[in-house]
Amino acid sequence: MSARTKARKRALDVLFSADLRQLSLPQALAAEAERAANEPSREASWLYAREIVDGVIDHQDEIDEQIETYAQGWTLARMPAVDRAILRIGVWELLFNDAVPEGVAISEAVEAATVLSTDDSAGFVNGLLAKIAQNNPRG
Repeated sequence: MSARTKARKRALDVLFSADLRQLSLPQALAAEAERAANEPSREASWLYAREIVDGVIDHQDEIDEQIETYAQGWTLARMPAVDRAILRIGVWELLFNDAVPEGVAISEAVEAATVLSTDDSAGFVNGLLAKIAQNNPRG
């Protein structure tokens, strides 16, 4: 597993746990930062995980608006918490991180949904992120 894949998983854990425990993302990020300080062997994955979570915090309204716009018939509240977290990471990478190719962002999100969520989630995540990428081309 690549360092970036591990970082995405770590960011997913922060987003998911914040959602489930009803913590603010900054609170969840601070708790994870404290834990990361005691785990120097995982520093490589922590740096990108923090970048992802910071990016989701900075752009959450825009990210959630994109998800709600293209998730026909689904509200964020109706989605499984893990899918919300996966989509937020995927949308952040698509719209706000030019270092990650669109195909990689979508593929990583679909893989996470395949492993961690429902049978229908991978297809849902793939379709939704593809629509967002198509309607928000990188300049």
